[in-house]
Amino acid sequence: MTSLIRHTTIDSHDAHTLAVFWSQVLGQPLHEDDEPGDPEILIEGAGILFVTVPEAKSLKNRVHFDIQPQDRTRDEEVERLLALGATLAADHRNPDGTGWATLQDPEGNEFCVERSAAERKS
Repeated sequence: MTSLIRHTTIDSHDAHTLAVFWSQVLGQPLHEDDEPGDPEILIEGAGILFVTVPEAKSLKNRVHFDIQPQDRTRDEEVERLLALGATLAADHRNPDGTGWATLQDPEGNEFCVERSAAERKS
């Protein structure tokens, strides 16, 4: 027998607030039973579970998400995510259009924004 990954779990200071941010990033709703103040919040369609923990994030993530915009350019997506509350941690975008941007979510978890599929074709 084998196993499958049921969820990717992210420790957080405030599970609901962080899950709302990622729900907006991914365009996926929170699980219908989850409410503000719950210690665990699920974005079921993405398989991401946010769990409230007492300790703060202290080091760089050893695992992170690489996201690819579906209906806009990488740079447009970076601007959208910054408006949602992300911060730019490192800019690896190149003048020729290649590269990526490393952002942090509102709790400091790093993630990367890559070029869209359309940008990769051109």
